[in-house]
Amino acid sequence: MYGRKPVLEALGDAALQVDKVIIADTARGEPVRAITAAARARGVPVTRASAHRVKVLAGNGRHDQGVLADVVAPRMAPVADFLSGLAPGRRAAVLVLDRVTNPANVGMVLRSATAAGLDGVLLPRRGVPAIDPLVVKASAGIAFAAPVLRAATAEEGCAALRAAGFGVFGLDADGASLLDAELPERVALVLGNETDGLSAPVRAGLDGTLAIPMHGGVESLNVASAAAVAAYELLRRRC
Repeated sequence: MYGRKPVLEALGDAALQVDKVIIADTARGEPVRAITAAARARGVPVTRASAHRVKVLAGNGRHDQGVLADVVAPRMAPVADFLSGLAPGRRAAVLVLDRVTNPANVGMVLRSATAAGLDGVLLPRRGVPAIDPLVVKASAGIAFAAPVLRAATAEEGCAALRAAGFGVFGLDADGASLLDAELPERVALVLGNETDGLSAPVRAGLDGTLAIPMHGGVESLNVASAAAVAAYELLRRRC
C-alpha cells in the first residue's frame, strides 16, 4: 500500500496486520510524523529508504508520496486449503480470473466479489497481476479483506475446483444466459482476458459457457463490470 493517507488509515485499522512501513528519506511534515507515531504505537517497524527505492517498491512514483506499508491479506489462501476447509455438501460460489491483466480490473473484481459475499476469487500466480498497490487502490482497500484463492495457473485452479465438486463455467458471449441457467450448489465462474477472452487451456476444461444478456446493441461488458453482474447473480440465487 502506498500514499500517506492510505498508510495512516491502514495503521489505524486494528483488523489489518501491518508488517512494516517504509518512508522516503526526503519525506517530511506532519503527515509523516503522524504515520511514524501510529506505527510506533502499534509496534510496527519503520525504516527510511531513498526516494528512488520507495518509487521502485511502489511501482507508481507519481502517487506513492514517499510512504509504503507492507500489509497482510488475512483471507488469502491456497485453493487447496480453501477446498479442504469446505464442509461436505456446503454450497459455495467462486470467481476465477483467467489472464485478466489490468490491475484496475483485478481490484474492482475483488471489491465486487467481496461485497456480494462470494466465497473466493481465484487469482493465479501466472497471468494475473499480483496484489500490488495498483490492485489495492482500485479495490479501495478491500483487497486486504477479500477472499483470495491462489493457484499456479487458472487451469490448475479450475481443475482443483472441479475435483471438489464445483461446476466450472466460463463467461462467454456465445453461452446460454447466466440469468436463466441452472447452476450446481458449488459453482465457479471464469472471466477471461480483457481482449482475448477465455484461454484455450481453461476453455477446454469447462463444464459449459454462460453469457450475460446484452441489449441496445452492446456487444460486451468490461471484465470488472461483468464480474459485478455475475457476483450479484450468484448472491441473488443464495437469497
